[in-house]
Amino acid sequence: MLRTSDLDYELPESAIAKEPANPRDAARLMLIDRASGAAREHTIVRELPRLLRKGDVMVFNATRVLQARLVGRREDSGGKVEGLFLSASSDGSEWTALLRAKKVREQTSIRLIDESGADTNVTLVPLRRDAHENGAWVVGVRVDGAEAAASKTPLDPAAILDRVGHTPLPPYILKAREHTQEPVERASDRDRYQTVYAKEQGSVAAPTAGLHFTPELLAQLDALGVERVEVTLHVGTGTFKPVEVDIVEEHPMHSEWCSMSAAAVERVRRAKAEGRRVIGVGTTSVRTLESYALAIENLTAETSVSPVSSPASLDTKLLITPGYRYRWIDGMLTNFHLPRSTLLAMVGALLSDQGTVGVQRLIARYREAIEKGYRFYSFGDAMLIV
Repeated sequence: MLRTSDLDYELPESAIAKEPANPRDAARLMLIDRASGAAREHTIVRELPRLLRKGDVMVFNATRVLQARLVGRREDSGGKVEGLFLSASSDGSEWTALLRAKKVREQTSIRLIDESGADTNVTLVPLRRDAHENGAWVVGVRVDGAEAAASKTPLDPAAILDRVGHTPLPPYILKAREHTQEPVERASDRDRYQTVYAKEQGSVAAPTAGLHFTPELLAQLDALGVERVEVTLHVGTGTFKPVEVDIVEEHPMHSEWCSMSAAAVERVRRAKAEGRRVIGVGTTSVRTLESYALAIENLTAETSVSPVSSPASLDTKLLITPGYRYRWIDGMLTNFHLPRSTLLAMVGALLSDQGTVGVQRLIARYREAIEKGYRFYSFGDAMLIV
């Protein structure tokens, strides 16, 4: 068992990255030996082609981040309301969203405000508390004007959010920016909080390890002979939820939708059979790979048939803690994560399967990173564990 206190560490506010590295691949990179947990080198992400080798497989989460942050004002009082889009009904007429205001009441109209600060023609009306997501509301969505009158089709939440939503930067970045003279929201956020290879929309937070890659760096990895595989996991708010129980294994793990094509599964399994390394880019890619590995393992055991057809998609609640045996993952590129989070437990489990040894090694590397001035969290620097 892992105690939540084992995942704690002190981080000065100055170490929280408020802006992404420019260019993307200029972010610092700590190279860590998986077997010993020691830091072998301090370099930058642009050096990845030197650190990897021909035949390695890198797995990327190709999800696209929605403009899911909501800003509006109550039409009765003018009071500010902030929120986060989570999901929508099949016809788009009702959304599930986190809402934060002095008082949220049913049937109180909230007019959304776009990134320029102007009123939009989209109104949200809280209908009822959501029965499944703590703190969330089911809201009715109304689009006024000729645009709505001309539309006979269901509402498209992604298109509406693209027009009226805001980049869903983590609250700690917005809070850290409040102490600067620059605007809290930047015009560059929409582009920089998105990977260059993003495809299918569905995430309310970015798979942040992927933010370090440029088209040029990807081309260099291709030329080296590093094989690229894409999966999709739509990142939800639960990914960053702190562990609030004393024992990490008792944490009620959130569910996330993920998908991996049959071709992608075959490429990863072939690499494993040939002794080539499989390296997950970010914890979401790792979670997808290991969820599929376990699902296929269970299907094979149930049917006694191999190979089995892999599922088209999964709703995964996989919680990886020390003692977990990684099936497909040999290495990981990942950012520096929040204290007391399941992400720390997952990365620590890669550094050792012996009790809390891996977590202790990871926290030691975090302290080293703080001493050496690494930048933390979503816009921060990274570590490569191989």
